[in-house]
Amino acid sequence: MILEVAILLVREGEERRFEKDFASAGRYISSIDGYRGHSLRRCLEQANKYLLLVDWENLEDHTIRFRQSEQYDEWRKLLHHYYDPFPVVEHYETIVENGA
Repeated sequence: MILEVAILLVREGEERRFEKDFASAGRYISSIDGYRGHSLRRCLEQANKYLLLVDWENLEDHTIRFRQSEQYDEWRKLLHHYYDPFPVVEHYETIVENGA
């Protein structure tokens, strides 16, 4: 499993609209083979800062299957105009995991 991580800085004053559009955009990403789930978390210290976490079966599910799909085009139309600056996206693999 691969974890996609992005810190999203949304234009100030657009937070509520972004959250609404993000909820709608979920249908596009969740339709991709290899998608395992995602969450969006809002920063408590900075109201326009969000953390996007997406679980993928493997790296190519995100970088190829999603990023080269029509679904990504729709995702981009809904969300990318909110970001300033555009986020850096990174991918992580689990080395150690411990749950409660």
